[in-house]
Amino acid sequence: MFKDKLKKLDILDIILMMLTSVAFAYFIITVPNTADNVIMGWVHSIHWGWFLAATLILAARPKIKAWFK
Repeated sequence: MFKDKLKKLDILDIILMMLTSVAFAYFIITVPNTADNVIMGWVHSIHWGWFLAATLILAARPKIKAWFK
């Protein structure tokens, strides 16, 4: 059953899932608010809500395609 749902995903869905993981990781990084280097400084300069929004938006298409179609 799960394998059938995964077969519906194309390359764009896989890319969106990877970007979702990155956005969620940035969201998690911004929560404790500890910036030590350049990348962490950049991540912390952006409001955490943007990363949460990116996570939800990027995850929408693969989830809908895998579970509802």
